[in-house]
Amino acid sequence: MKVNGEHIQSIWYELETDEVCIIDQARLPYDFEILSLQSLTDACRAISAMEVRGAPLIGVTAAYGVYLSLREDSSSLDWAIKSLSETRPTAVNLRWSLQRMKESLEGIEPSALAGKSLETAQLLEKEDIAVCEAIGDNGLGILQALWTKKSESQKCLNILTHCNAGALATVDWGTALSVIYKANNAGIPLHVWVDETRPRNQGASLTCWELSQEGIANTLIVDNVGGHLMQSGQVDLCIVGSDRTTILGDVCNKIGTYLKALAASDNAIPFYVALPISSIDFTIEDGLRDIPIEERDSKEVSEITGPDSDGIMRTIRVASQGTAISNPGFDVTPAKLITAIITERGIHEATKASLKRLLQ
Repeated sequence: MKVNGEHIQSIWYELETDEVCIIDQARLPYDFEILSLQSLTDACRAISAMEVRGAPLIGVTAAYGVYLSLREDSSSLDWAIKSLSETRPTAVNLRWSLQRMKESLEGIEPSALAGKSLETAQLLEKEDIAVCEAIGDNGLGILQALWTKKSESQKCLNILTHCNAGALATVDWGTALSVIYKANNAGIPLHVWVDETRPRNQGASLTCWELSQEGIANTLIVDNVGGHLMQSGQVDLCIVGSDRTTILGDVCNKIGTYLKALAASDNAIPFYVALPISSIDFTIEDGLRDIPIEERDSKEVSEITGPDSDGIMRTIRVASQGTAISNPGFDVTPAKLITAIITERGIHEATKASLKRLLQ
């Protein structure tokens, strides 16, 4: 991704200092700060506190967390995997990444475990970049075809996205935003409607920031505006990411995604999901029953933090003391509402028959 015109990743390993570096996403967009992860505790905190977030990035961070643990104690593999697996329950990439790490370390001598784990974590980092760029390449044709139809009647292609499925949710490129970045690079004029994505406001804080860094026109909207925009003909397509998708094509993503899919279906607007194959959980069929939905801290709803007019960060309450609060982090969009799923291995229908071919 671009930050002030310079390319940077969301996570990387610094060889000279033997540290893992991340962008602290909890401080964006007000401050751009790089954090150093030095231990398993640091990696677990980064995931739990959402200093890193997004299913693919969580997976890569967890892989580096294993390395940081083994660097200190070669007998800590099982403890590291257990600790990291408990940080966020919904994103399947976390489990997938830890399984990859465990398999790569089987039969390795204790003295070589740290080195091998670092090698595997760096491999997962590079794979994620390639996968996300391929997702963008595969989705580009969709936007090109749609722009061909729309170009004579409007000035740009209007896209609605929810939460943040950009480079900040991955190592680089992103999933849903990778398609948008590729279209922008191909010269398609774009405008993106960005849902604020309450309660943590990842759309407002992260997606608008990312798109603006890339010079892509975007407009922030509150979460309940999307249906109105679709009704009034101001949205040409929707594209989102996914934290876990079932073999039947049901998509678990940030809370509020389901409502956008319903509105898109009612207004005959294409609704695409862009995701790496690692986000598909081929072991489950019933998303509502089998995907654990993370219930997050009630303070995310009852309080809001931001800079005041003097630039001082303050937290204020927006609900009275004692108010009962429910804060599920994700919802499940049924496959029938999804136009297609864009992966690094092409575009697939949201059906068991189509997704099953990705296992071959």
